[in-house]
Amino acid sequence: MQLAGKRAIVTGSNSGIGLGIARELARAGAELVVNSFTDSEEDHALAAEIAHETGARVRYIAADMSKPEDCRALIEQAGGCDILVNNAGIQHVAKIEEFPGEKWDAILAINLSSAFHTTAAALPGMYAAGWGRVVNIASAHGLTASPYKSAYVAAKHGIVGLTKVTALEAAGKGVTCNAICPGYVLTPIVEKQIPDQMKTHNMDRETVIREVMLSRQPSGEFATVEQMGGTAVFLCSEAAAQITGTTISVDGGWTAL
Repeated sequence: MQLAGKRAIVTGSNSGIGLGIARELARAGAELVVNSFTDSEEDHALAAEIAHETGARVRYIAADMSKPEDCRALIEQAGGCDILVNNAGIQHVAKIEEFPGEKWDAILAINLSSAFHTTAAALPGMYAAGWGRVVNIASAHGLTASPYKSAYVAAKHGIVGLTKVTALEAAGKGVTCNAICPGYVLTPIVEKQIPDQMKTHNMDRETVIREVMLSRQPSGEFATVEQMGGTAVFLCSEAAAQITGTTISVDGGWTAL
């Protein structure tokens, strides 16, 4: 239980990568705050399920990551945190000249600005305690680009920059900040895309995964949410105390090309 006695907040953690990270932090002994904006019965039941599975104390706190005041209130309502994982994110794909302005604003707000607001609210408590971990979930698109993803790529590049600034300001205070940069991860959202891609390209499942979805991922395999969680736990461990201001790519070699 290497994270026993630590409180972790994971934004956007009721599904996908965020949920995988939340589960692994709880398994490592951290007290956990699960977050989304939906505030449904299912969200509260999920927190109870993780608590039952891991023996950790787990709470659900609703907060809309598109709203600065909600971002900061999340930290306050949780009673502060030792570990902050900024994971919340959305996506939209379109040519720049056709990209809806409201979609640009929403992606920048949720994927980038929310991490600024939660970090700003969490750092004073971490500094006072002399220990803290900020883990930002960026993307392979925080280090490289793809067409039609202008807002997402801009936001994820911004997350990498924010990570570096946070690390420099926190240096010497017992607080580290790093970014995990996933490639394609097999989440429920990605799983739902596979049948549509099969129809679009007239391919079977294995071919569309290999030749379309993982065409830029040299390993030819999806990363898993458990691997994302394991990476986050490592970055929160004492073994990673001198790792700060950097990116950890979990992308099957995507950014090595």
